Amino acid sequence: MKSTGPILMIGVITTANMTILHSRPFNWRVPIATAAAALLFAGAEKVWEPGAVGMAWVALVTSLIVPLEDGVPSPAQSAQQWWAGGSPATATGPRYIYT
Repeated sequence: MKSTGPILMIGVITTANMTILHSRPFNWRVPIATAAAALLFAGAEKVWEPGAVGMAWVALVTSLIVPLEDGVPSPAQSAQQWWAGGSPATATGPRYIYT
C-alpha cells in the first residue's frame, strides 16, 4: 500500500502545524478524515495503483502549500517563518491580501 504513507503524512503534518506551531486546540476531525482517506486510497490502489499513488503524492504536496484552516498558514509558510528565526505562532500582520 504505497498511497497510504503520503495520506497519513498529510494528517500528521496538518495536526502538528495547527496544534504545535499555532497553539490551536486539537481537532479530532483531522485524524478521522485522515483515516477515512487512507482507507479510500488503499481501496483505490487495488483498482489502479499508479493513479492512486500519484494522487496521494499530489495531495501531500498540495497540503504543504495551501492553508487548510482560516488563520493558520500552510506548513510551508510556517516552516519558512521558523527558518527565518521567528516563531510561527507569534507572527503578526496580514497573511493574504484579497482583491
